Amino acid sequence: MTATPQQPPVLTFEGKRYDLNSLPDEVKELVRGMQVADAQLRMHEDTLKVLAVGRQSMASQLNEKLKMIAPLP
Repeated sequence: MTATPQQPPVLTFEGKRYDLNSLPDEVKELVRGMQVADAQLRMHEDTLKVLAVGRQSMASQLNEKLKMIAPLP
């Protein structure tokens, strides 16, 4: 069994690559902040999709119920 050497983490940003371990702590903190923000954006985008599907379902139900009610002239 051969052990493969661990590849150092690489940050790719705006088409450039950087050795993440060699970056200043302030930059690493910004990278972590962006990763958290990206994760939060994905989570909220998924939430919006779920809400849109739920709203569409309610609109369909409302449409079905209103078929039995005469609209105003």
